[in-house]
Amino acid sequence: MSRPVPMVSVFRPIWRRHFSASTAKRAIDKRCASANEAVKNMKGPATVLVGGFGFSGVPNTLIDAVRDRPDIKDLTVVSNNAGMPGAGLGQLLESKQITKMIASFIGENKVFEKMYLSGDLSLELTPQGTIAEKCAAGAAGVPAFYTPAAFGTIIQTGELPVRYNKDGSVAEMSKPKETRTFNGKEFLLEESIFGDYALIKVHKADRLGNCQFRKAMNNFNEAMAKNAKVTLVEADHIVEVGEIAPEDIHLQGIYVDAVIQSTGEKQIEKVTYAKDPSEMLAAGSGEATKRRERIVKRAAKEFKDGMYVNLGIGIPLIAPSYLPEGVEVILQAENGILGLGGYPKPGEEDPDLINPGKETVTLNRGASLFGSHESFGMIRAGKIDLTMLGALQVSQYGDLANFMLPGKVKGVGGAMDLVANPEKTKVVVTMEHTDKKGNPKILPSCSFPLTGPKCVSTIITDLAVFDVSPTEGLTLIEHAEGVTVEEIRSKTAAPFKVADDLKPML
Repeated sequence: MSRPVPMVSVFRPIWRRHFSASTAKRAIDKRCASANEAVKNMKGPATVLVGGFGFSGVPNTLIDAVRDRPDIKDLTVVSNNAGMPGAGLGQLLESKQITKMIASFIGENKVFEKMYLSGDLSLELTPQGTIAEKCAAGAAGVPAFYTPAAFGTIIQTGELPVRYNKDGSVAEMSKPKETRTFNGKEFLLEESIFGDYALIKVHKADRLGNCQFRKAMNNFNEAMAKNAKVTLVEADHIVEVGEIAPEDIHLQGIYVDAVIQSTGEKQIEKVTYAKDPSEMLAAGSGEATKRRERIVKRAAKEFKDGMYVNLGIGIPLIAPSYLPEGVEVILQAENGILGLGGYPKPGEEDPDLINPGKETVTLNRGASLFGSHESFGMIRAGKIDLTMLGALQVSQYGDLANFMLPGKVKGVGGAMDLVANPEKTKVVVTMEHTDKKGNPKILPSCSFPLTGPKCVSTIITDLAVFDVSPTEGLTLIEHAEGVTVEEIRSKTAAPFKVADDLKPML
């Protein structure tokens, strides 16, 4: 009887055959000599995912290569915004290579706004967190998902123009979203995005396509890179395999098709330096500054020790300067920061580190960084204790309108996600009591499109503080020094009750 052959002796020759020295000659190498080489097979029509937030993490070298190929056209581009005139995606707008944008924000890009309003460009305005999740879900092979963000808004009801005619009439409207109730709460259905190409910016990459981000560079880049059929990466540094430690690889090579060396200087959209709080409050006349100071100092009292807080741009961002003694809060930014610090000193500004207002910032000790899809997951799940943001209008039952004025289109940004879970995240609005014309901003119902229904729990103005109930309405709980209840009533269009223990704002 023959003796059985040990399994090791069976498999050893196979192992040696497949991993012999000759195999090294066919080593994986995803490096390309240039951006032009990387995009040589790119063509339209196509859906192109482009990472970046403001000017941070924008793949400018790859965008420039697409710009230099005018035959790559009829592109649907998915990105948070479209750069600025002459910069980033702004160049592809001007060259008419983009026919449709899926974005959350137009911002200060006047070319983007003009092309949309004049019928030269389609725009699918989408909440920032929804864009991130559409890309992340598509990357995971999930065709659709339900989200609370934008329920009860014109995003849900399909009342946003996607494209205008040349005469200003609407050529195409957005489609209404399917809704469904889970555990007593309403959600809307969003279809995932599946990209043909992704243009991505990273800090380091190796020949295998393994990548590492730096500071707030991740934003949309990670989710988009994992999504597309073809992912093209530009890196600040191309390094040897093994130089990026396994635990520091943020984007794995399996998702990456080509790597190029990034060229050109990094830009900063809004260089912002640390200032004394009094300088940050300054706004026009001395009276305007006093009004802002009153709001900010009162807003700071909403912070409780140990809170995780998300702050909108403007007045909310100044409030941490007035934190009460011994109170520590951790600031979260939707572009992927937990532990946001203050503005830098001159010389310390970093193009890879900006806040949601595109301003240069710093990190506090113990900070952590991640992608926008992770950031908005925290937000929608109610991990954020408090969000503080400005408003154009608030209704007596807490409806919020803060993203669109008649005739003006700036975008929805991340606010619809931030107010989507008021059961777990307290929503505080800081604003002046009336607009520039003296019209009340607290109304029986909002006349501007809603950011979220029945989501605001506290309103802080230069005149008063209100508690807001989604069923009982407004209760005046504090008044500014020298301001009477009668004056507040005269400047508030919505009815309100007065608390038995009405107090002065301190």
